[in-house]
Amino acid sequence: MKSFDVIIAGGAMAGGTLALALNQLSQQSLSIAVIEAYQQEGISHPGFDSRAIALSYGTVNTLKQFGLWDDLRPVATPITHIHVSDRSHFGMTEIDHAEANLEALGYVIELADVGRIYQTKISQHGKISQYCPLSVTDVKRSQESVTVTLSDGEQLQGKMLVAADGALSTCSEQLGLELKEHDFEQYAIIANVEISEPHQGRAFERFTPCGPVALLPMSDQRMSLVWCQPPDKVEALLTCSNEQFLEQLQQAFGWRLGKLIRVGQRASYPLVLRTRSQVVSHRFAIVGNAAQTLHPIAGQGFNLGIRDVASLAEELTRGDALGSYQQLARYKTRREHDRQMTIGLTSSLVHLFSNDLPTLSVGRNVGLALMDNCALLKAPLLKRTLGIVNR
Repeated sequence: MKSFDVIIAGGAMAGGTLALALNQLSQQSLSIAVIEAYQQEGISHPGFDSRAIALSYGTVNTLKQFGLWDDLRPVATPITHIHVSDRSHFGMTEIDHAEANLEALGYVIELADVGRIYQTKISQHGKISQYCPLSVTDVKRSQESVTVTLSDGEQLQGKMLVAADGALSTCSEQLGLELKEHDFEQYAIIANVEISEPHQGRAFERFTPCGPVALLPMSDQRMSLVWCQPPDKVEALLTCSNEQFLEQLQQAFGWRLGKLIRVGQRASYPLVLRTRSQVVSHRFAIVGNAAQTLHPIAGQGFNLGIRDVASLAEELTRGDALGSYQQLARYKTRREHDRQMTIGLTSSLVHLFSNDLPTLSVGRNVGLALMDNCALLKAPLLKRTLGIVNR
């Protein structure tokens, strides 16, 4: 049986970042195993597909701390301006990089690029071993270690197991950690859209009666689309012609980016809040989507997950015995407030902006207008948007 210091289940962005962060913070003194169910080459990895994600300013600083940003920066598109509006109403607020005195408010990066870069970096480190395409089928723990059985029958032993294996974490299920779910009764339609006018680094979140429409700037005059819809409208939007889709999207979003001229492959997924109140157990911790999967409104979920990764990496490379109760207790305590605040904020925004009741509509538009004209009201939103959060 091969032995490691840390075993990470899941090799997408959360797991990959954790492996590289542990390697850097420990000065390559830890042996790390990364178990990944999807082959990076050939088969499309659901964590590294054509989707794009927004990295907050805070997340970028974390990636710099771990020596990862220099490799990611060439394939990242800066967000210099964020525009938030409510369709057919007067409420609007804007955030510009100049008012925050920053080069960029955040960056948009395609997960396929992250996968390629991380694969190269991990392969260069002799202390990180990859097991791919394999998954964890069984977890057993003793006082001093944890043993995982892989889908090919091989067993690995470690001092610590970390679940970074997605929303329906197999490892967490193996250990019986409760999963709570709340169905938002919405689906997200995702695609890349080509536009006729330069996006100039602008990102948009527009609230409509059906749900929010988010467009994030990408390379080659493209925008990354997340369009939230009720379940009964999804099939028609996925199966209609590209021209019909663009026409409906243009009507919902407007003309701030000129004409929407082309759309790539469309996909959808149900929007469900999934949380595990218990993020640590004996020689076990959870990070990223395995700990919490949020609604995409305001783009908080991924950045929250990276804060999990950063905090855990720091705790596991402190002086205590690896995987000890003290380390895991500190990680749990550090993450509680940020998790509760971010989950609460995201869920509240979904309720507020997915409801067209007159009282809520008036209230949110007054709020947006006040926020746009009052620095004191805008400051908390700006900090959360930038990911400047204590962890």
